[in-house]
Amino acid sequence: MNTPDNTAGQPPEKSPRVFGFSGTSGSGKTTLVEQVIPRLIARGWKVSLIKHAHHGFDLDTPGKDSYRHREAGCGEVMVTCGSRWALMHELRNEAEPSLAEHLARFAPCDLVLVEGFKQEAIPKIEVYRAANGKAPLYPENTHIVAVATDSPVQTTLPVLDVNDAEAVAAFVMDYFKHPQR
Repeated sequence: MNTPDNTAGQPPEKSPRVFGFSGTSGSGKTTLVEQVIPRLIARGWKVSLIKHAHHGFDLDTPGKDSYRHREAGCGEVMVTCGSRWALMHELRNEAEPSLAEHLARFAPCDLVLVEGFKQEAIPKIEVYRAANGKAPLYPENTHIVAVATDSPVQTTLPVLDVNDAEAVAAFVMDYFKHPQR
């Protein structure tokens, strides 16, 4: 899935690099990711993101035409305008697609960041805050390649300052130059 020998700004040869951010609820994953994204883009990478929601969600608005079309039974409804488009797909009784199936839907890019999908076999940074009172994932999850935290932790993994998005972005880029970590 990952192609570590690509250079920044060039399209991947086969599929995009994939890198995840995991952690327990309230750890600051979204905040860190939203700070890392512009730093990766500033380095010339075209970045996309997939976020796993544990609870149901709806991006549509009840009463709007697109919502009514879905309620009438359409399996997919696309809403489009001059600045963006969104495709809503109703699973109905289908199983939730795998991460690989979701990734296949993306337009070409250099990197897909993944928020959530804790158990997927992709390299990821755990965002960990001891103040949450929850156990870290990294001792058990072998796909975690670094820990971003605001407190000391006992690990042989690289430890990043969760408040230093520049260092986290640099780590992600460097990971694809040296993925054997």
